[in-house]
Amino acid sequence: MAVKIYKPSSNGRRNMTGYDFTGITEKKPEKALLRPLKKTGGRNSHGHMTSRHRGGGVKRRYRVIDWRRRDKDGIPATVESIQYDPNRSGRIALIEYEDGERRYILAPDALKPGDSVVAGDRVDPECGNCMNLENIPPGMLVHCVELSCGKGAQVVRSAGVAGRVSAREGSNVHLIMPSGEVRRIHGKCRATLGQVSNIDHEKIKLGKAGRSRWLGRRPKVRGKAMNPVAHPMGGGEAQSNGGRHPCSRTGVPAKGGKTRKPKRHSNRLIVRGRKRR
Repeated sequence: MAVKIYKPSSNGRRNMTGYDFTGITEKKPEKALLRPLKKTGGRNSHGHMTSRHRGGGVKRRYRVIDWRRRDKDGIPATVESIQYDPNRSGRIALIEYEDGERRYILAPDALKPGDSVVAGDRVDPECGNCMNLENIPPGMLVHCVELSCGKGAQVVRSAGVAGRVSAREGSNVHLIMPSGEVRRIHGKCRATLGQVSNIDHEKIKLGKAGRSRWLGRRPKVRGKAMNPVAHPMGGGEAQSNGGRHPCSRTGVPAKGGKTRKPKRHSNRLIVRGRKRR
């Protein structure tokens, strides 16, 4: 899918890029797979703000994605269309199984209408097929990877990313994550072959503040521009760096400081960290 460059007819249009949607084959979503999506404004059930800079945006409906694909083992499905999903950066594919049921899956880059996909423990290693990691040949690209058997895809789901199966170690498989981290994952966990669609997503430039508001992103204010009561970096007779290392509103280091909480069960599965030393 190519990137569309707008003419600089105004200051907002200058340097703005967008999608040309050449890979989209159907604009109308499957009505049975739509759900209402309520906006939270970044607040939890108690009304407390847990995510800042969220609010507004255009109204959306959620597309129900099948992240497991385990209850359809061995049943071939045909790709009916590739569609746009406003809730994620990648594209989604509408597939129809031989029993007549339709479902949405995350679309790999090479998947096209008319292709056949299937899920199972041992299936052909072709684009769009879902299978156990232990049966995927080393060196192949995968996405929608499970971290716990049967829980459904949790990682490698954003536009243009892919993991790579590198080696086997007993019952585990070494997977190179998009960040460069090498992680051990149980061989019974499943993954989908191929790279996530919409590779050019990273080339998109919003161009103006209003386009961020359409996406539900509210403005961000620098900490040094705030009052002392609002941010550790705020206050003073003039804007300054505050005499301390950069940090967030809650005092968490912003540049270079270690913020990851040690997780005993997770740390032992990391073969090589994403930060090279």
